[in-house]
Amino acid sequence: MKLIVNLPAFNEEKKIGETIARIKASFKDDFYSQEGSVIKEKVIQLVDDGSTDQTLERARRAGADIAVSYKPNRRLAYAFKRAVESALENHADIMVNIDADGQFDPRDIPKLLKPIIGGNIDMAIGNRFGKIRAKNIPWIRMFLNRLAASMVGFFLNCKTEDLTCGFRAHNRETLLRLNLSNETFTYTQETIIDAIGKGLKLQWIPMEVTYFADREPKITKSVWKFVNNGFKIIIKAVRDVRPLKFFGSPGIFMVSAAFIVFAVFLFHYFQTFQITPYRNFIFLAFFLFVVGLQFLVLALIADMIKSNRKLTEDQMYLMKKEKYRK
Repeated sequence: MKLIVNLPAFNEEKKIGETIARIKASFKDDFYSQEGSVIKEKVIQLVDDGSTDQTLERARRAGADIAVSYKPNRRLAYAFKRAVESALENHADIMVNIDADGQFDPRDIPKLLKPIIGGNIDMAIGNRFGKIRAKNIPWIRMFLNRLAASMVGFFLNCKTEDLTCGFRAHNRETLLRLNLSNETFTYTQETIIDAIGKGLKLQWIPMEVTYFADREPKITKSVWKFVNNGFKIIIKAVRDVRPLKFFGSPGIFMVSAAFIVFAVFLFHYFQTFQITPYRNFIFLAFFLFVVGLQFLVLALIADMIKSNRKLTEDQMYLMKKEKYRK
């Protein structure tokens, strides 16, 4: 079994060497002589996302085994896509993704590997908001992450915990099945939603992370811009994975509300047998019914599109499986 530890990096010359050294040291963990003994090959992969500093050179000097580099900077989602392609090309059985800035402890990698090696889990994700709380994380980020996780969990009917943690492990089947439609921002939320939609088994593992006070955000400078972009990705992903629920829920709510409003009108009408004082109830009921009916029609159309998309993705899966055959 081959493990590839992937580091997406953009202008990380100050930290990349230290992070790679810590990953190499973690490979000496007792885990690799016990449960992890099935892992015969451990490889470090760098994806240099258009860095303008010495990130690539310092990573190579520190001992990165595989280096993927391109210009200009294409953001985190594209870096993840290239990481998956490279991992499959290099016959990875498991790919662990960890931030290059050293905020996560590489000694926690075995925690992600254990459920995957056991064969029960396809994707293990670090959880910064469970039993172990992230240190120095801005409260607004923690609140918004939990809010988004609860919304996604409602629509997918699946408990979700940390949507944006980049410390995670994927087995080969997951790498072959994941498809990113967004390549211009981040991959974290979309891949979780996509994996759940494809019936892959996910597990969140409590992880310790320390946010550096002087850390400069690499994805976006503004929290609100991050929220805006992340919200768009989540909405689109949930729409594609659960179209019946996404469009059908508001549709059923509006149609039901229309019947309730009309019932209120009838209640008043049969008391006075006058329409004019209560005609606004009729207009509101008609409006809710028409809009709700449109949502229900959209739900059926979107569900048909989902069926066609599934056929396309199944074909892509088979093509990738053949392309990256070991």
